[in-house]
Formats: sequence, structure tokens, C-alpha cells
Amino acid sequence: MSTAQQSKMVIWGKRLLTVFFLLLIPTLLYLLAKNLDWDEVREAITGYSAKTLALGVVLVLCSYVVFSLYDILGRYYTRHKLPARQVMPVAMVCYAFNLNFTTWVGGVALRYRLYTRLGLKAATVTRIISLGLLTNWTGYMALAGVIFSLRLIRLPESWGLGMTGLQLTGFLLLAVVATYLAICALSKQRVWAWRDHSITLPSFRLALLQLCLGASNWALMAALIYLLLPSNAFYPSILGVLLISCVAGAITHIPAGLGVLEAVFLALLQHQFSQSSLVAALLGYRALYFLLPLLIACIAYLILEKRAKHLRSQHEDANRPASCKP
Repeated sequence: MSTAQQSKMVIWGKRLLTVFFLLLIPTLLYLLAKNLDWDEVREAITGYSAKTLALGVVLVLCSYVVFSLYDILGRYYTRHKLPARQVMPVAMVCYAFNLNFTTWVGGVALRYRLYTRLGLKAATVTRIISLGLLTNWTGYMALAGVIFSLRLIRLPESWGLGMTGLQLTGFLLLAVVATYLAICALSKQRVWAWRDHSITLPSFRLALLQLCLGASNWALMAALIYLLLPSNAFYPSILGVLLISCVAGAITHIPAGLGVLEAVFLALLQHQFSQSSLVAALLGYRALYFLLPLLIACIAYLILEKRAKHLRSQHEDANRPASCKP
């Protein structure tokens, strides 16, 4: 089989998998929620104490700060000169748009716009984005590898993949992470070229920081859902189900993973919690982690645009020949 045929098969495989999830998720949501008592959901939501909601906001803030540190790693990696006080707000705003409007809008397009307006070259922005994606998924694989390989998820007995399959997946993910760390630590060739692209390997220290930051962000996201669930919730299991749901969300490319997260949590945890408590926790999670930061990010974006325009004008005035100045 030729390379072109293999590539075509992979593309069609991805398309079929996407269609499968797009059909499966609404069906699951309908089947699982058609008998849902929405009065119980409302009672569960109104039953959250002010202390719980305040702690939830703190967890959200910590997660967004951790994510902004991805771009601080990018600053170190690319050696650009923008100060942290400019980098971190850009990263937080882009993260909020990324979560709600997919990676291409928030993670890519908005980053290019804001960073280039602050004076960075497109190639530098590309390296920052690439390192951020690698940080996110390296942390994901490390965390998922530990959770899956140690069988820390309490799944229903009817689940198709089974604990053995999930455990093998965990071992595979840990092997990938270990390989990445080994390459960063031991490779003598620090720049790898492929076609018209080149990749500069991070140092081993930077790779370890990627691992820690990526894993910390996923752990904080799960901690928010755990906080909103009943007290008998098992945190490693909640974390594992969140990691599984994010894979499904990445495959479908649905903005904000709308419906995907809910379908996976309802399918995998309905044997542990009532549907009303699960739906209440997930609605609270979306409100605190997606919608509230998006409202703040919209305001912050306007401020960043205005500030970037002002800084650019100052830079142009400073570089203008004296004879051209008024």
C-alpha cells in the first residue's frame, strides 16, 4: 500500500470517527437525560454554598494562571523579550476563547493577532503555540498514564474497553512520556529538521516543567468538578473520566466540547451518582470554568488590543527618523 493510500485511509478513518461521535453523543444525552428530574437539578445547583462557589472560583483562577505559565515557558524557549505582565494576560484571554470557541480561534488565531501586535514575529508565535500544545498534551499523557495504569477509575462493568484495555493504554502513554523526556535529556542533535520545518528540542529541565505544568492544569480542572459533586466522589476517578472525555472532545472538534463532556460523565459515572447531581456539577463547572472567564476575557481582550495599539505607536515613534518627527 502506497503512502498516499495510507494517508487517505487515515483521513477517512478520522472523518468516520468524528461522524460516529457526532451521532453517538446526542443519542446518549437523549437516552440518559430524557427521564431527568430538572427540579432536582435546580435544587442541587441552588444548594451550593457561597464557600463552595468561592473555592471553585479560586480553583479556576489557579488553573488559568498555570495555563498562562505555558507561555512563560514559551518566552524562555524562544527567548523573546516581552515581559511576563504582557504574556500572562494574553495567554489567559486566549485560553478562555480557546475553551469556548475551539483551538483555531482562541489558541491560534487570537494568539497570532495579540502577540504580533505586541511586536513578536509570526515564527516566534508559532514556536510558543507549539510548545504550549506539547506542554498540555505531555501533562495529559503523564497524568492519564498514571491514572489508567493504576486502575484508579471506577468504571461501570458494562464499559466496552474494560479496565485491562485502559491499563494497557496507560502504560503506553507513560512510555511515550518517558521517551520524550529521554530524547530531551540525551539527544545530542538539538535541532531536528523535517521537510521545510525545524524543531529545537527543549532542555530536560524545560521538559520536566512542561510535564508538571500540564499535569497541574488538568488536575485543577478535575478538582473543580470534584468540588461540585457529592462528598462521596473519588477524585482519581473524576480525573480519569475528565481525561477520557477530553479525548472525545478533541476528536469531535465541537466548540467547548458541548455535550461531549456531559455524555461521557453521565455514561461512566451514573452508577455512582444520581443524574441530577452529575448534571448540576457539570453545569456549575461550565459556568465557572468556561462562561465566567469568557466574560472577563472579552473585556480584557479590548484592553489588550488598546494597549497593544498604544505600544506599537510608541515603538513607531521611537524608530521614526528625527527629521520626520513633528
